[in-house]
Amino acid sequence: MHDTSGSCSALSAVLGEPPAGTASVATAWLCIEQPGPWGHDALRDSHFDGALAAELTEHAAGSGVRIVLIRRPGTHADHHHAQPRQVYLASTRPGACWLESTVLTDPKQLLDLDFRAAGAGQHVGLGSQVEESVLLVCTNGRRDVCCAVQGRPLAGALAAANPGRVWETTHTGGHRFAPTAVLLPTGYLHGRVTPADGQRLLDSGDVVLAGNRGRSCWSRPAQVAELAVRELLGEVDAESLSVSADGTVVSHSDGREWAVTVTEHPLPPARPTSCGKAPSVPSAFVADTVIRTR
Repeated sequence: MHDTSGSCSALSAVLGEPPAGTASVATAWLCIEQPGPWGHDALRDSHFDGALAAELTEHAAGSGVRIVLIRRPGTHADHHHAQPRQVYLASTRPGACWLESTVLTDPKQLLDLDFRAAGAGQHVGLGSQVEESVLLVCTNGRRDVCCAVQGRPLAGALAAANPGRVWETTHTGGHRFAPTAVLLPTGYLHGRVTPADGQRLLDSGDVVLAGNRGRSCWSRPAQVAELAVRELLGEVDAESLSVSADGTVVSHSDGREWAVTVTEHPLPPARPTSCGKAPSVPSAFVADTVIRTR
């Protein structure tokens, strides 16, 4: 058994590092099935075509679309042969929150996607609408061992209970909160996820506040501001709140507004924020004040 007592995730948990405001920033997620092993930079260091990976990365640049590779939980045979691939595209913006999927025989078809439209929340005709949420669990061990050691058992257990709705995924950020997961289409990232937590995420249509790292469509200060207002109100409707780009104003769909002051604070002591990295002092965004203005 792998000893995780000195791992980045164990240190983060012991020190009580807050998860809010640590989500990756993306207004849309493009998830491409890629079986087999993944390297440190999985889109490049896998059996996915390298030239196509570079083209897709270029297409996505500046669009708000984050590309990840996914695979079915379980053993990962080192096959090189072509096979049909499941693809998901999710828009995470409130008011434009949707999930589409298709199966492609040739991933080069993805070059025809309008990445900027997808990043702006517009349907781009990738495939059929998916009504149920999908959970991506990070298991990219070549990027951080915590994700593999803790993520793979979680993904396996949840996939067995929820066929077709749980996938392993490449790097999504925040290894020190492993096991981590992304719920699509809302784009909320969660940390220190237990099997019970994961099942609750899949079962509930509401925002789950426990372990919530933030909604990826917001900047990191805005993620904190939104979660602070949700905590204050007990608000769990994913569509109810929107946030200004700088995270200073949170608006409710019923017309109420709050001014939120978010500041960045250091979190000593120094420690590795990812396994294998040199120790450093991380920081956290914190909502210092939440004042209703309307």
